[in-house]
Amino acid sequence: MVHDAPVRPLRAVAPAVPLSGTHRVPGDKSISHRALMFGALAVGTTEIEGLLEGEDVLRTAAAMRLLGAQVEQLGPGAWRVAGRGIGGLVEPPDVLDMGNSGTAARLLCGLLAGHPIFAVMTGDASLRRRPMLRVTNPLSTTGASFWAREGGRLPLAVQGARDPLPLDYTLPVASAQVKSACLLAGLCAPGTTRVVEPEPTRDHTENMLRHFGATVRVADTAEGRVIELEGQPELVAAPILVPGDPSSAAFLLVAALLVPGSHLTIANVGLNPLRTGLLATLREMGARLRVENARTEGGEPVGDLVAEYGPLRAVEVPPGRAPSMIDEYPVLAVAAAAASGTTRMRGLSELRVKESDRLAATAALLAANGIAARIEGDDLLVEGTGGAIPGGGLVATHMDHRLAMSALVMGLAARAPVAVDDAAFIETSFPGFAALVNRAAGGEAIGPA
Repeated sequence: MVHDAPVRPLRAVAPAVPLSGTHRVPGDKSISHRALMFGALAVGTTEIEGLLEGEDVLRTAAAMRLLGAQVEQLGPGAWRVAGRGIGGLVEPPDVLDMGNSGTAARLLCGLLAGHPIFAVMTGDASLRRRPMLRVTNPLSTTGASFWAREGGRLPLAVQGARDPLPLDYTLPVASAQVKSACLLAGLCAPGTTRVVEPEPTRDHTENMLRHFGATVRVADTAEGRVIELEGQPELVAAPILVPGDPSSAAFLLVAALLVPGSHLTIANVGLNPLRTGLLATLREMGARLRVENARTEGGEPVGDLVAEYGPLRAVEVPPGRAPSMIDEYPVLAVAAAAASGTTRMRGLSELRVKESDRLAATAALLAANGIAARIEGDDLLVEGTGGAIPGGGLVATHMDHRLAMSALVMGLAARAPVAVDDAAFIETSFPGFAALVNRAAGGEAIGPA
């Protein structure tokens, strides 16, 4: 299990040659989780291509098996799920261990809430520190019951509702995970489940619900974006092609923008407009970044991203952009460290409840490598160098894969090597990250510390 893995310190150095070539990143993690869950809820057999086979997603596959679905791997990235239909999941015979995956844990709360079964969920040390009340509180109004440690933390027990009630819930803070959990619970409830989000968040759940035959309505109103789901649909199995994960592509893109002379293409990346806040921000910073071969696959926009080295300038990132790039702020901070001027990223309260307090940890990552950064309220300010990053630091990753990868990207563009105390958790979301970077670098730029 990933949380029992030995500590794996790594170090990144400036590559001997620029980053180059055409590469693919693993499948989109958000879509992969949902593909397995919706496959388990559908009638018939769902064929999935391009599934991310990192530890986080494998935990979801294992959970769906324990809940009664038939889940099997046919080959690399190719999976088959024989579903049980809405309301057809069975009581698991064992604890559901979600490892490091907050997405899987929170979405599973919604899925379990609508089924009249008892289940216990746990995770690794990092996940057991993360709060679940913002999911379990609204889900309790369906009739489900939750028992957890102080602060709503895992391990957590769920008794799903025998006759679930539809939700009508306004999210206090934009969160795709909370929205999705509410919609998953609403699948088993009669009538209309209604969720209002203050800012649009990634809509993979809505897209996939439609793909499987559910009726979903979305409208932008004065109170926010309103999503309505007609309950108790018959979801019908449908094939899913998972595109490359834009959150994973972000690390290679920023590396190419910062390593002198680099010219890199990342093929087949998901370009859902509610996931492309980083691309918009990097373009505002002057990044040489373009999309080629744009197309639509499985209801999701896809394209090839081309990034070239060039100077960057500081920008102010508005708070409304946070939902479309919530996982990319640490690597954006690395880009800001090399830009000219002071970059201000506004409204980052959501980062405090990620795998770590990602806001504080990102500021510490920068400070450890000679970059002046400070937190003002929920804003992060980064004083760019306008050139090379000093580097030379040892970064505490706090069991957070995105912090670890961001620090290693910084090492590729720094004057002195950058080390991380533990990189074992990178495999949860981006298996083969170091090997892929080294292929692009034509040598070992990332290796043992």
